[in-house]
Formats: sequence, C-alpha cells, structure tokens
Amino acid sequence: MKSFSLLIICVLVLNSCKNKSEETPKAIDKVEEVTYASFGNEIIADDAIAASSMANHYKTMKVGDSINSKIIAKVNSVCQAKGCWMTLDLEDGNEVMVKFKDYGFFVPKNIAGDEVIINGKAYVSEVSVDEQRHYAEDAGKTPEEIAQITEVKRTYSFLADGVLVKEQ
Repeated sequence: MKSFSLLIICVLVLNSCKNKSEETPKAIDKVEEVTYASFGNEIIADDAIAASSMANHYKTMKVGDSINSKIIAKVNSVCQAKGCWMTLDLEDGNEVMVKFKDYGFFVPKNIAGDEVIINGKAYVSEVSVDEQRHYAEDAGKTPEEIAQITEVKRTYSFLADGVLVKEQ
C-alpha cells in the first residue's frame, strides 16, 4: 500500500511540473535601461538617495559636519568657465553646491536641467563674500547682482569624487 501511495504522489508531482512548463509565457514589460556618462572616479548608479532625503540630512547637520553619501538630483547650474562646479536642486527650495575632489575633473557646461548621481562627502559650510562673488561671476551674473552679495552664507556643500550624468 505504501508503494502505491508513493507512486500516486510521484505521478501527481511530475504531472504538476509538466503543466507549469507548458503554460504560455506572459508578456514581460521591458524596463528602459538608463545610461550615464561618467566623470571622475568610476561609480555605479545603485543605492543613490533622492535629493529630498538628502535635504533632510542637511537640515540636521551643523557647520563642520560631514557624511559620505551618494545623491541623485537635478542640476540647477554649472560653472560656465570650465564646468568646475555645479549646483543641484534639493527639492525643498534649497541647493547643494558641488565641487570636484582635487579639482581633478570637470562636468560638461550644458547639463543644467539634467539628472546626475554624485558620490562623495556631504557637508555644511560657510561661504565667504569673496567666494560667493567668484561663483556669481562664474555663473554669468551681472555686476549689480554680484555687488549685492554682502554677507557670509551658510551653504549645503558636497565634494564629489565621481559623477554620473544621465544621457538623453
């Protein structure tokens, strides 16, 4: 009797496997693969946090604090002299000023509005009036706009060692 029960179970198991393999495959949605141009150290796009999440981290940081991070965000502006800095939208009305480690690489000057992933160190700093005026000049601001910069500014900053720019 045991042999007969075992035989029936085996037949049922084999039959169920057979039925599954004969099913018509379902349509698979193709996911569009995103490609990136890489600058600086080679980094991967995985595990980057959203700009809005990084904005929350910045709010809790004090001047001098820093954390290693990888952010995905939209570019607001880029240095028009060389591409040696850029600002990113944190989606809460704030921006993060991104510079590149050891001045070792630059990004294209025409990526404003593009999505980027940056890897490196996020920190909060105070930017002197002279440095703010320099950045305003690089960004193409008018002499009148530059002259209006008169106070030290607390800024969200990022020192990137690698950047991925989403290709269109």
